[in-house]
Amino acid sequence: MLRWAVVFLIIAIIAAVLGFAGIAGAATGIAKILFILFLVLFVISLIFGRRPPAV
Repeated sequence: MLRWAVVFLIIAIIAAVLGFAGIAGAATGIAKILFILFLVLFVISLIFGRRPPAV
């Protein structure tokens, strides 16, 4: 998921340099959403992934 966020960020940078403001804005928005989703899932996996085994 983090890889997709970086891909959309690179697309946004290239589109901004070439002057495509609409595409750059959309790609930036998608990259932000994917990055926030990655962070949320990462924190959840840290919290619930370190549980001791049930006895």
